[in-house]
Amino acid sequence: MSAQNRFSDEFKKDAVSQVVDRGYSVAEVAERLGVSNKSIYTWKAQFAKPGNAREREDEQAAEIRRLKRELARVTEERNILKKATAYFARESQ
Repeated sequence: MSAQNRFSDEFKKDAVSQVVDRGYSVAEVAERLGVSNKSIYTWKAQFAKPGNAREREDEQAAEIRRLKRELARVTEERNILKKATAYFARESQ
């Protein structure tokens, strides 16, 4: 597992929240969670976007997930129809 994907976004947001919202020091949170100070600062910069921008990104991510599910469904339906077309083409000969 790569070091970059080691922690979930939820974990990172919780860590940043402890620093930003609850007033703990970066060093204290980093030590408690077993991560480097640099990681906390990086996550803080990553999640420090204005609330509207974060909401928009969350909405876009949800829309992308929905579209991917729909694409998978439509692709499956298309594959079924292709098989049915091939089957009926053989039957008619």
